[in-house]
Amino acid sequence: MGDLYIEKNGPIASLILNRPEKKNSLTLSMFKKLTLLLYELEVDPTIKVLIVRGVDDTAFAAGADISEFLENRISTEKAKEYNDIALQAVDKLYRFPKPTIAVIRKLAIGGGLEIALACDFRFASDDSLLGITAAKLGIVYNLTSTKRLLDVVGPSKTKELLYTGKLMNAKEAHQIGLIDYAYDGEEVYEKAIQLANQISEKSSVSTNGIKSVIQSILDGAQSEDENISKLVLDSYSSDDYKEGIQAFLEKRKPNFL
Repeated sequence: MGDLYIEKNGPIASLILNRPEKKNSLTLSMFKKLTLLLYELEVDPTIKVLIVRGVDDTAFAAGADISEFLENRISTEKAKEYNDIALQAVDKLYRFPKPTIAVIRKLAIGGGLEIALACDFRFASDDSLLGITAAKLGIVYNLTSTKRLLDVVGPSKTKELLYTGKLMNAKEAHQIGLIDYAYDGEEVYEKAIQLANQISEKSSVSTNGIKSVIQSILDGAQSEDENISKLVLDSYSSDDYKEGIQAFLEKRKPNFL
């Protein structure tokens, strides 16, 4: 199966981090593989929702594998190559065209929290710890990931997390909006699946299109450009629209493919 693999269950796919002996710390090869696996899921028309999780309750991801840094991230040139690959992978997840849910158990630190922040929703177990420890390593955190954190928790909490390198518990993370939901133990995965099922029953024309509109707003759009206008208008000639209207008229639940 490897250290990063996909499981599919009907319209729901899971992208699974599988290095429990290293608390799912992320290697350079995992970042490369992440980009490839996301493309595979992007073009699979049967998949409507993506869940990202650790293989067990050991951790979501404890960050980048620091043992690689002396080889892959020791100079300016090597650091740029490493950072470009990692940022490309995380951005691929952030801009994945279908709804995404991160299920966090125990640890989401550094690169692990970056991956969680790239998802649409974050569910975490009550015993989770979250943070970014760049200040403990002498690293200046990159702008793209800093902005994603800031967009979620605001400038003051972003500064607190990054300046101190503190690990925040699930209760505090929920209070500031860093995670959307906190549940006890195994319940967190069950609750995430419930949301995934709710979404997968809806029109993917709608959910994927809505995600594109929201992403445009996050990217700074103030009005509809040609692409968004086309996306909106094309939905009215889609098979999903016809099924939705027919189901409403027939007073039944729509069956979206």
